[in-house]
Amino acid sequence: MGADALHPVVTVAVIEDLDVVLEGVRRWIADDPDHRATIVAEGSSIDAVMDAGGRDADVIVLDLDLRGEYVTDRVSELSDAGHRVVVFSVHVEPLVVQQVLDAGASAFLDKHTEQQLFVDVIVNARRDSPFVTPSMAGALLGVPSLSNREHEALLHLFQGMDYSSIARRMTTPDGKPISVHTVRQYIDRARAKLAATGRPSKSAFALLANCIEQGLIRPEEIGDYRSDAAGPSQT
Repeated sequence: MGADALHPVVTVAVIEDLDVVLEGVRRWIADDPDHRATIVAEGSSIDAVMDAGGRDADVIVLDLDLRGEYVTDRVSELSDAGHRVVVFSVHVEPLVVQQVLDAGASAFLDKHTEQQLFVDVIVNARRDSPFVTPSMAGALLGVPSLSNREHEALLHLFQGMDYSSIARRMTTPDGKPISVHTVRQYIDRARAKLAATGRPSKSAFALLANCIEQGLIRPEEIGDYRSDAAGPSQT
């Protein structure tokens, strides 16, 4: 089944510095029998690709090593801006995989991945659907891990805040509030991580219960956040 109104074609930005890899990614996406994705921007520089249309892409495919520069720290920046990041790298050590997942990456693929899995992961990332690749499984070891921003968004959610209120409280490094879309991404990613380990969380109550059960959220943290939200008392 190809793209339709319910699941439109996924737009992809590819940030990769090796021409042979970039050509392979182009071919994989073009040859997908269901034509589920299309590349809208590509190049070897994060900033250049983002300025060339990547900022509006549904999914960003990112190599971690660009012209000798290790860009793991940029994963958090991109995720905080609301982008779905799929890391595509030869660096498959569990600590590296865990680091980028903690930074907010939607998925991690190593460069031995086959075409079908590659496109499947991109499509699932766009839909915020749970998808654990072999590289991710080795790092997760059956226990999901939340990024700092996912953790923060959940704490606000469990206080009873709506997405608009959460967006106003969670700011970017320059002090601006994040978007409601970004808040939704954080919470959906947390749901996806839990679902990928057999713990679906369709309601906020189920999400809270699963987070506490897995040690991702401590009950007292919610109490602390309620106190912080109340602000200083007025006299």
